Amino acid sequence: MILLMTTAPPSNAPWFHGKRLPPLGLMYIAASLEQAGHEVQMLDNYLMQQSIEEVQRLVLNLQPAIVGITCGSATYKKCVETARAIKQVVPGCKVVVGGWHASYMPESLLETLEIDYAIMGEGERAIVELASFIVKEDYLGASTVAGVASRSSAGVIKNEPKFMNMDELPFPARHLLPLEKYDRNIEFLKAKPADIMSISRGCTFSCGFCETTKLWGNINRQFSPQRVMAEVNHLVETYGTRGIYFINDNFTMRKNQTVDFCDLLIKSNLDLEWVCDTRVDLVNQEVLNKMASAGCKTIWFGIESGSQKVLNHINRHITLEQIEAAYKMCRKAGIKVACSFMLGMPSETRADLMTSYRFADKLNSDWCQFNVFIAYPDSPLWREMLKTGQYTQLDDFLYSYKTEEFDYDELMRIQKQFFKNYHRAPKRILQRIQREGVLNFAKRQLRLTSSSDNAGMA
Repeated sequence: MILLMTTAPPSNAPWFHGKRLPPLGLMYIAASLEQAGHEVQMLDNYLMQQSIEEVQRLVLNLQPAIVGITCGSATYKKCVETARAIKQVVPGCKVVVGGWHASYMPESLLETLEIDYAIMGEGERAIVELASFIVKEDYLGASTVAGVASRSSAGVIKNEPKFMNMDELPFPARHLLPLEKYDRNIEFLKAKPADIMSISRGCTFSCGFCETTKLWGNINRQFSPQRVMAEVNHLVETYGTRGIYFINDNFTMRKNQTVDFCDLLIKSNLDLEWVCDTRVDLVNQEVLNKMASAGCKTIWFGIESGSQKVLNHINRHITLEQIEAAYKMCRKAGIKVACSFMLGMPSETRADLMTSYRFADKLNSDWCQFNVFIAYPDSPLWREMLKTGQYTQLDDFLYSYKTEEFDYDELMRIQKQFFKNYHRAPKRILQRIQREGVLNFAKRQLRLTSSSDNAGMA
């Protein structure tokens, strides 16, 4: 028996508000283990928020040989606490930690003796190989698995990760989670229920705020259009899905494959609605027109800043002109546009923050999110902040940029003010009433009030 789980979020953490979405990465891990013949159970404790005592009772009842925990830097303390609690009741099980933080800083996890292994990078192949050694009690073999970090008498052993052909992955094990407890609705999609899907991994860009390459690599790998279509059909037939959010950052990275998938979707006559994320420099009018014909209703763009100086500093490799051009093409295709800005990045001034707000107002997105920048561990901007000393330390590994003009608390205040000013501007209220009708507009206003009170972080 293998138990896979997330941890409960830290109490009073402002970056843990938002939609309740299932842990897609962990569902891929579960599916791969099931495919290899293992019995698997899952606990999404980020959603369920069971107490440590309840987790201990579950583990005591299941008596798993392996407990796998996914860990982000913000959940590091909860992960360590959970690992220690598990070992208290089932000392013989092996605790394996994967996810973002394990990929960035595996040594910090292995400082905790109750954590036996950390998986760096893509986890499906690594966990299956690791589990095969653990069930045979071949711990020497376990320490040789690609992508696995473990302790030895000489220190921490880290084996370089290997990446898979995406089409080798089984469909995520959605059947192991209570989908009815998640938010199966997506902004700008009328169709319900709506679910999330992934189509690619790896990024060829080098934005200063991101270290996704340590998890997925620096080569973009995608499911084939046929494999994506097969999973879409599975969602429709098994779960009644009517809308999909493709959660990858660069949906249109490979334009030919994007067009091929859209053609398959059009031929299927499924009449699905969908949303995706991509970069402004990865779209053109032909691709956008095809996406609109295939049911794409909204595209999310990461704008990050309205200051070209800041965009250059964070190595975003986009221009303000490209952003405006992408917006024009989306509107011509009939696709709504949503975007996100980050507030308080290294080199940014208060004047730059105001420049971003004015640019956001000019773009007039259908939805705009302002996030306070929190640096990912070991990213270029994280290392820059440590070098300059211009930061507020929020917990063990998370840092916010600080200058003489603003600190974390001031950025939080600015964020809420930007959010309210933007979404309560008369022109946008009128646009939403025209787009949604009076009743739906009233419902959205209630959500807006909640969002501004509990605004999330980047």
